[in-house]
Formats: sequence, structure tokens, C-alpha cells
Amino acid sequence: PCQQRQQAYPSCGHRSCPACQHGTNRQWLERQRQKLLPVDYFLVTFTLPVQLRGFAWHHLRWTCHTLFQVARETLNQFARNDQRLGNQLGLVGVLHTHSRRLAFHPHVHIVIPGGGLTGSRWQRRAGKYLFNGRALARVFRAKFLDRMRKQGFALPDAIPRDWIAQCEQVGRGDHALTYLARYLYRGVLREPNIVAYDSEQVTFRYRDSQTQCWQTLTEPADRFLWRVLQHVLPKGLRRVREYGFLHSGARKTLHRLQLLLRVTLPSMATVSQPRKQRACPCCGQPMSLTVWRQPCRWPVIRRRWPA
Repeated sequence: PCQQRQQAYPSCGHRSCPACQHGTNRQWLERQRQKLLPVDYFLVTFTLPVQLRGFAWHHLRWTCHTLFQVARETLNQFARNDQRLGNQLGLVGVLHTHSRRLAFHPHVHIVIPGGGLTGSRWQRRAGKYLFNGRALARVFRAKFLDRMRKQGFALPDAIPRDWIAQCEQVGRGDHALTYLARYLYRGVLREPNIVAYDSEQVTFRYRDSQTQCWQTLTEPADRFLWRVLQHVLPKGLRRVREYGFLHSGARKTLHRLQLLLRVTLPSMATVSQPRKQRACPCCGQPMSLTVWRQPCRWPVIRRRWPA
């Protein structure tokens, strides 16, 4: 073997670290694939308007919890009113707080199988249409503002009447789950997207949502750190939630449904595979650990997050 040396940093284990959570991401995705059904899936997105983002930042925990609750209530209400769809849906919701430029932009994505349960009977929804996006946005807006009033919050001025909610078909669901898992446990920015750093300024790239072309943004290092760290959720706030027959407490219902639909489950062998050993970039042979340096113990800085 060659004498190539390479430095590797130990894992910090933080759920927002882009370098530490590859295994956790993969395990979550494999668990969700075990729940897939042989039906079309839909991705529903609920977004808060710009006028409420300042409120959301100062009341982050309440806003995130309410986003999930109102999104679930809205979808369940539409399901009950649709005679071609079962009363009980299966929902997987993921909270995102960033735009592609890493601005503060709270929204939730909900992955829904195209069908529902009415008692023990499965009703499948055929076609590319599930719910109307504008109708979803109107009901979501009314429910969210009603929650704010009941909580005693003052409504900001000039709240728009038209909010944004999107509902689109995403095929068999694996594509949507892979997209959601991308930012679930690995932070909001991948390390390869940081293209330059000169000790004063940082340049990172992002894909523009309109043109789908790569753009770059350069700003001072402290501003860049704030742009990234503002998306670290407070301790105890879960980014992903499951409802209906996809909830962890409804495993028997999901298992009966999979038997009814004759589901062939994928193998879970990839989850239990040992971690792949680091290979030498020169000769391709496995590298061995020769020196271990104890990491520095920096003082813990505790920040009080808004309630």
C-alpha cells in the first residue's frame, strides 16, 4: 500500500450537521420505504406568507406545531368531504424552514398515499388529481389565523387573502421521500455547495427555483453562519411527524392494509450493513487509523429560543 495520509474529523452527532447524519438519513428513508403502498402518491405543501415569517421566528415552537396540526386537520377535512376517498388518510409530514437561498421560509411538506380507509375498507384514488390547491390554501389560512386569534396573538397588518398550497402527484412515493430525507437530518446546506472561503467571505451555490440554474451568493462569514444556524430547530422540536395509518402506533392497521394490497416489502438489509471503510484516494485500498487526537472541549453556549 502507498503512504498516503488523510485527515478525517470525528463525528459531532448533531442532527443538523451536514457530515454526520448520512446513516440516520438512510435509516429513516429505509423505514419509510417499508411503509410504501402500490398506489400513486401525492405531495402537498403548505406555506406561510411573508407577512407572518417574523411572527413565526419569534414564536417558532408554536408556529411549527400549529403548521403540522392545521395541515393535518385541513387534509382530513377534505378527505371526509370526498366520497371517493376514505375517511382515514396516511400522512408523513416534514418541516422545512429554508428557501433555496437559505432565507427563513417555514413550510411543511405532506406525503399522502392516493387512497384512504373507511373502517376496514380501502378506497383507492385513481388519476393525477387529489385536492384543489387553492381550496386547500383557503381552508388552511382560515384555520391558522383562527388558531392565532384563540391563542391571543395580534394579527399582522396586510395579511394576504391568497396563500400558497400545492398538491401534485409524485408517482409511487419513493422520489418524494428521497427529496424530504435530503434535508431531514443533515442541515440545510451540503458541504460541496460551499464553493469559496477566504477567511472573510463565503460563497455558496444554490439552484434557482425559477430557472433551475445554479446561482452563487457571496456574503461575510458571520452573515453566512447566521443564514445557516437560523434553521437549527430548538431542542425537542421534531422535524418529521406521521399521522393516520402511517403513524408508528398504527402498525397493525398498516400491516393489514399491506396484506390486502399484496405488498412485496423491500429488504431492510441495507440498514444493518456495517459502515463502509474509508478507501485511499490514490491506490483505492482500505485506509487504517494510525493517530487519534482527542477533540477540544469547547464551552457550551446556550441560547434561549423564543417560545
